[in-house]
Amino acid sequence: MPSSPRRATLATVAASAGVSVATVSKVLNGRSDVSPATRSLVQSLLQQHDYVAPAPRREPPGLATVELQFDADLNAYSTEIIQGAVAAGAEAGIGIVVSIRSGTARTTAWARQLVAAGRRALIAVTGELTSGQPAALARARLPLVLIDPLNLPRTRVTSIGSTNFAGGLSATQHLLSLGHRRIAYIGGPPAAACNQARLHGYRAAMEAEGAPVLPGYVRSGHFRYHDGMASGAAVLDLPHAPTAIFAGCDEVAVGVMEAARARGLRIPEDLSIVGFDDTQIAQLTSPPLTTVRQPLREMGGVALRTALRLAAGEKVDSHHVELATELVVRGSTAPVPDRG
Repeated sequence: MPSSPRRATLATVAASAGVSVATVSKVLNGRSDVSPATRSLVQSLLQQHDYVAPAPRREPPGLATVELQFDADLNAYSTEIIQGAVAAGAEAGIGIVVSIRSGTARTTAWARQLVAAGRRALIAVTGELTSGQPAALARARLPLVLIDPLNLPRTRVTSIGSTNFAGGLSATQHLLSLGHRRIAYIGGPPAAACNQARLHGYRAAMEAEGAPVLPGYVRSGHFRYHDGMASGAAVLDLPHAPTAIFAGCDEVAVGVMEAARARGLRIPEDLSIVGFDDTQIAQLTSPPLTTVRQPLREMGGVALRTALRLAAGEKVDSHHVELATELVVRGSTAPVPDRG
């Protein structure tokens, strides 16, 4: 049987035209840096050789994606961030890959793996980075954007957050306006930048009103339900228990609610509680939770768009963006109870 004719290649066409393979490739891809005469010759020879471009290789599964990485198990806060990033990614035609950090090692090899998987950028949420980790990403030419970082490395890193100080201030001022003076703060990790800002807002409001922060009234832990329950129990068991508690996030606030109920306290008749974030659980609690709305979906969207701008080589207006917070008053706060 006669052998089937061999398919023409770019090298075949290039040899016939007396040009390089790169020049033929430029013509095929419509590049403008080829002279009209050369373009005409190459196009004619492509037809003469009946050149058919090979079927495109399947792109790696991670192509045109951005990695959205969390440092712990997903919760209501994470869901809001994800929804905002996914919506912005859909508008831009970019996929979002959600991952949870495993271990603490982040090296050059780790950064190269992200690039090899087709990631355009990395968005790290409430994570803690060493100065070497952003450097590893920079060497791999992979842009990094942080959301509510626990710490900011000494190297300049782009980050997205909210007006945490103003949020802490407004939450505490709301409780003070209801007549409360014994107000406790139960927050997250002491070193977390967002927690520090909320705590400073709380202290500023208390100081401005002349309301003392009693010993044991400031507690720290993680932004988790069980931490809120444990710290809430400790605060409510103090000899002079607070009449109101400002919790550093909604999940902590729900834990405080459970600690209060276990002690027979009614909310808000006996104890007022304010949260932070305004996630879905704030509306599902009984009573619904007064909280500071942190624009989490908008933060996810801004982070995604910022990451894509950096990936395209564009400059950003600011390396740190803060979106406005807003107090949302619901049923978990009331005037101070009449008790000693």
